[in-house]
Amino acid sequence: IQIMSYYFAGKPVESNEPPRDALTNVWFWGRVIWSLAILCFALAVTLSALFAGNTSMWPGVPEGVAV
Repeated sequence: IQIMSYYFAGKPVESNEPPRDALTNVWFWGRVIWSLAILCFALAVTLSALFAGNTSMWPGVPEGVAV
């Protein structure tokens, strides 16, 4: 989020750390992509369960409201 905020503001990221080398950069972005994939999968599973009616909400509550 911080990197995106700086990017959209058009400002460089200021840090006291030295710039990342290639291997560290690949490791960093790999973790970002992996975390995003897990987050999207969890969201898809949760929404599919909610819209399939597999909720613990009260019986009269529609699936769209349970989201």
